[in-house]
Amino acid sequence: MLKIIVILALVLSLYAEEEYQLGEGIQVASLPFFVGGYVSSDYRNMNNENRYRLDDIAVIGYGSYDKFSYMAEVEYKGFYTETYKDDAKDVNKNNRLNTERIYLDYNYNESYMFRVGKYNSPIGFWNLLPVNVLRDTSSNPITSEIIFPKFTTGAGATYSSYNEAELKVNLMLQNNEDIDNNYNNYKIDKHYGIGLLYGKDDYAIKINGGHFNRLDSSLATPDELYYFLLSGKYDRDKYQFQSEIGSQKSKREFTTNYAAYIQGLYRFTEQHIGILRFESYDDKLNNKKDDIAIVAHTYRPIYPVAIKSEYQFHSLHLENQFLFSLSVMF
Repeated sequence: MLKIIVILALVLSLYAEEEYQLGEGIQVASLPFFVGGYVSSDYRNMNNENRYRLDDIAVIGYGSYDKFSYMAEVEYKGFYTETYKDDAKDVNKNNRLNTERIYLDYNYNESYMFRVGKYNSPIGFWNLLPVNVLRDTSSNPITSEIIFPKFTTGAGATYSSYNEAELKVNLMLQNNEDIDNNYNNYKIDKHYGIGLLYGKDDYAIKINGGHFNRLDSSLATPDELYYFLLSGKYDRDKYQFQSEIGSQKSKREFTTNYAAYIQGLYRFTEQHIGILRFESYDDKLNNKKDDIAIVAHTYRPIYPVAIKSEYQFHSLHLENQFLFSLSVMF
């Protein structure tokens, strides 16, 4: 309960500032330290089951000084859930405070940046938007869930060049356990990866590849897995097309033959966005294969507030579902 009170106090303090703008955080005194955060809740109807959830409650601290910048984010995930099925009610509470991100950056110059800590693996495009309110849809494409570790704990380096086109190279280096191994899609103790992005005008293409150790209590030794992801984006004022396709394999076989999505969105106005996404995957690690079509709408009365709805059609028909979410950034 004390943790909840602290978080609510921080949120309420944001509104105490007359010049505060929603979504921009608040500076603490005159220090190079800002505090922000976000909350998200959602509703799901699937297979005659109704789920109401307060999903994310997060507090973010960030700032910069000279060539250094930093970010720290802690979050309650799946904080409170009520599920109704066959006239039965089930309540689940999760009061574990997770460390989602905590890292320090050193910007050597305009071309080179070095990072240490826990950070979002710079793989593809979707994984770089971890905050619900900033994403296009309530749900995440399966490529960001099963191909690679969403978070890396260790060192990172980025080279960027902006001449006639954008060129960016990312390195991910981890040879230790996660700062918070319970808050990642894989439990890992090793991750080495590289990414290359080329962008010009409205186009961007990105290639990622890497290797990581999957830790599992059922395995005598870590499972060494390798991944590859190819991503592309075309973005105009009114519309955007984005796609990612990847695979994953062990030393013996492909653990994910393929996982891919293609998404198109149209911006009817600044507030209303329509989204259509098609996904397909063959996950041998979890013995699951599915094709998915998603029709979605996102309404932003103001940018830091997102009201999203979507319907998912699955080839595994029992997983057809309707999702509705509300998320706010402070």
